[in-house]
Amino acid sequence: MLNCVIIEDEFPAREELKYFINNNNNFQINKEFENPIDALKYIEGNNVDVVFLDINMPELDGMSLGKIIHRFNKNIKLVFITAYKDFAIDAFEIKAFDYILKPYSEERIIKVLNNLVEELDKNDNENLIKDFNIKKITVNLDSKMVVLSTDDILYIEADEKETHIFTASNMYTSKLKISQLENILSENIFFRGHRSYIVNIDKIVEVEPWFNGTYILKVSNCNFKIPVSRNKVKELKEILTIK
Repeated sequence: MLNCVIIEDEFPAREELKYFINNNNNFQINKEFENPIDALKYIEGNNVDVVFLDINMPELDGMSLGKIIHRFNKNIKLVFITAYKDFAIDAFEIKAFDYILKPYSEERIIKVLNNLVEELDKNDNENLIKDFNIKKITVNLDSKMVVLSTDDILYIEADEKETHIFTASNMYTSKLKISQLENILSENIFFRGHRSYIVNIDKIVEVEPWFNGTYILKVSNCNFKIPVSRNKVKELKEILTIK
């Protein structure tokens, strides 16, 4: 169930939006506000998943309010519903979930609500996978499917159409993208230090300085060295206590 807040100072527009939201069992309208200041106070102290807000409002415009909300809670989904198309770029700079122009259609609102539910389901599934602390994954070796212990993985490499998983004795393949494997594998054991590589932290035996302040990693039982992107160097240093 998604907890929603509506911030809209025009009564007819607010009632129409409420009608569509109330017809979807995945949503619950916790509060509705005409005044954005009152809305902000409520959002700061309560569990809110989605905020539907207009832009042209008294005291504090909706775009400024959206920026404040995004600053203190980036998980709240912001859906702007407004007659002003000029603020769309600003909205997506703060990662607004959607930007709907008035007068909106029933189909447009229903589509946004369905997209919000899909986003919630996706996030829940990713969190569930992480909570399971998966110890084995199924990979491919030639024509066979092999159940592989994650403890045996040295590193993972993204290719164009598949992902390669390396152990000390074999290279396996998977149709899962490297980002999907990153979600599945424990972040306490595996480190994605490059867009194309994930490494088993327990298998790292050497860290070598590379160019432009980056590093390359040597893992046990492997001659290949794994690069670490510059934007991941700080995280690597924290993981391996590099001073």
